[in-house]
Amino acid sequence: MNKISKLWLSFPLIILLTGLQSCTQNNSEAVTKVPETTDLTGNITIDGSSTVFPITQAMAEDFQDANNGVKIAIGVSGTGGGFKKFCAGETDISNASRPIKKEEIEKCAQGGIEYVELPVAFDALSVVVNPENDWAVCLTKEELQKIWQPSAQGSIANWKQIRSTFPDQPINLYGPGTDSGTFDYFTEAINDKSGESRGDYTASEDDNLIVQGVGGDKGALGYFGLSYLEENLTKVKPVAIDDGDPSNGEGCIEPSIATVETGTYQPLARPIFIYIKKSSLERPEIKSFIEFYLSKDQKSIVDEIGYIHLSDSVYDKVLARLLAQKTGTVFSNNSTIGVKLDDVLQN
Repeated sequence: MNKISKLWLSFPLIILLTGLQSCTQNNSEAVTKVPETTDLTGNITIDGSSTVFPITQAMAEDFQDANNGVKIAIGVSGTGGGFKKFCAGETDISNASRPIKKEEIEKCAQGGIEYVELPVAFDALSVVVNPENDWAVCLTKEELQKIWQPSAQGSIANWKQIRSTFPDQPINLYGPGTDSGTFDYFTEAINDKSGESRGDYTASEDDNLIVQGVGGDKGALGYFGLSYLEENLTKVKPVAIDDGDPSNGEGCIEPSIATVETGTYQPLARPIFIYIKKSSLERPEIKSFIEFYLSKDQKSIVDEIGYIHLSDSVYDKVLARLLAQKTGTVFSNNSTIGVKLDDVLQN
């Protein structure tokens, strides 16, 4: 069974990870080398984004293969739910598919929680339809906004309302819940304001349920992370996006690793993160795990799961941020849309 299949067979809400198949990797950088001994012990508690979960789980499995005295528990309660626990001091690490918000920063400050913000990969959001949908091959940003903006609630209910050439077919919507960083990013990118969305859609923090919903409903449309699309191409069909900006590429651009890497798939490409409690970095097992997570040798894990690894220059800046234990966020406006990590990580 390959690693990706293994990930989704083990997707309960709380996962206590134990050592699975060994995956030994050599690392030429001493600072990121995984300890060859199994002397490390301790427990690491992680929660947050379902989007970041597959990467963190894979990293945790491989780390525990070399350090079976370390137990890593990972919860999946969405980016917002993860930050609630993190700022309350309940977790060591928070998976996040968007930067920490102002109100979350304030909650962490109230709880005395200092944190180090680390981008770990790039992802993109995929807009998907049922495989039997043969009309919505490409949608513009304006058409997506027409579907998802708050004023569409109770009024936009048929595909023919989106484009006159579309069939008279009810449109049923599926997407992540309001605690999800994916929800925050999508609403900001499409509706121009984070959190602004119609509410009459089927919401779930479990992307697999969104896949099932869209896959079983001819008139359905939904969205979730690109990595989930790669795993479910027999169940749902991606929609190309035209953002109307020729500088990003002309016309309709399909979601793919290649279009994210070239910057042509806009505005739905984004970095994803982990946040580490600064005081937790004093514990050897957590420091070693994060150094392993950020090793350039782990790019293959990121790629295997269907995400896009960071460039070497960004990896170097992220590692420098970790070694300096630089706290706070570099995203002062809480947005990653149009942001280049190489630039903001200079700060």
